[in-house]
Amino acid sequence: MTERQQVLIPETMVAVRLTGHGGVEKLDYRSDVVVPRPGFGEVLIRVGAAGINNTDINTRIGWYSKTDKSTSDAITGWSGSTFTFPRIQGADVCGDIVEVGPNVSPQRLGERCIVATMQQDPSGVAFSTVTLGAEMDGGFAQFVVTRASETHAVTCDWTDVELASIPCAYSTAENMLRRVGVRSSDRVLITGASGGVGSAAVQLAKRRGAQVTAVVSPEKAAALNAIGADSCVDRGASVVASLGGKSVDVVIDVVGGSQWPDLLDVLRAGGRYVCSGAIAGPLVGLDMRTLYLNDLTLFGATYQDPAVFSGLVGYIERSEIRPLVHATYPLHDIAVAQADFIGKQFVGKLVMTPPSL
Repeated sequence: MTERQQVLIPETMVAVRLTGHGGVEKLDYRSDVVVPRPGFGEVLIRVGAAGINNTDINTRIGWYSKTDKSTSDAITGWSGSTFTFPRIQGADVCGDIVEVGPNVSPQRLGERCIVATMQQDPSGVAFSTVTLGAEMDGGFAQFVVTRASETHAVTCDWTDVELASIPCAYSTAENMLRRVGVRSSDRVLITGASGGVGSAAVQLAKRRGAQVTAVVSPEKAAALNAIGADSCVDRGASVVASLGGKSVDVVIDVVGGSQWPDLLDVLRAGGRYVCSGAIAGPLVGLDMRTLYLNDLTLFGATYQDPAVFSGLVGYIERSEIRPLVHATYPLHDIAVAQADFIGKQFVGKLVMTPPSL
């Protein structure tokens, strides 16, 4: 038996189901999807808003898989496991708990919450993670079931749309900053700074007192300065020519691509580089001499310690960060929203809202 809040929970709901890898035609907006029920240790959330992220696009097109897509149907997600369909995507969830499963306190009913995107793998294998909207259904729906342990109550005056801008982007950025140990004495270079993760990294690095340089197109520079960037570099320019070689302590990178070697050349001896994305391309050239002669340390960052997400909730409640939402879209406009997301003509986050019940 489960405990129910005093709200009407329908038998079916509106949701967008991803039916296969491909274009936006694989996004199936439906009004007859069965509302999930929470099992042991789980809660049912009525979704208020859900943000869009690169992972939604990358998963849809099969970008994470290294398999030759022309010869194999076994396309994998970012965990390396074969992706199964249909799947409700949506790695960002804000809403309220309307039903709890066995072994979850009824006192959690009615909690306003956000959900961790990168969740602890129940297997307990080191650096193994399961992802909301990939290994399990996510927030592009009116309801979603999540583990209670990954669902965090939050008390603030933000809207659901504002809170839904936080989980994936800010936890990714916070995880990178933690992984390389950013501190107040560091000069930090952040690529892709106008995007969700990049703009989050700017705020979170400034929260630590670091000096921040954002790589961004000139027309977006003022927006980055407004959220804390001390200086900006044109994303079309060489960072070495702009800043000088060996001039920064830390590089926070979500871009990769052909200009990647410059990101190591701009690091001081003993510098730290961390990556959690490759929106300009996953294959890069590495001169091993740059790496070892300058005692550089390179980090990849996907797995998140639970302290990353709980820390974000504290930042929200203490007003240490602020949301940066560019636009909202009704859930039925998901194809339009994803096209706008791919166009990158904005700063911050795009957020979806499901129909009201």
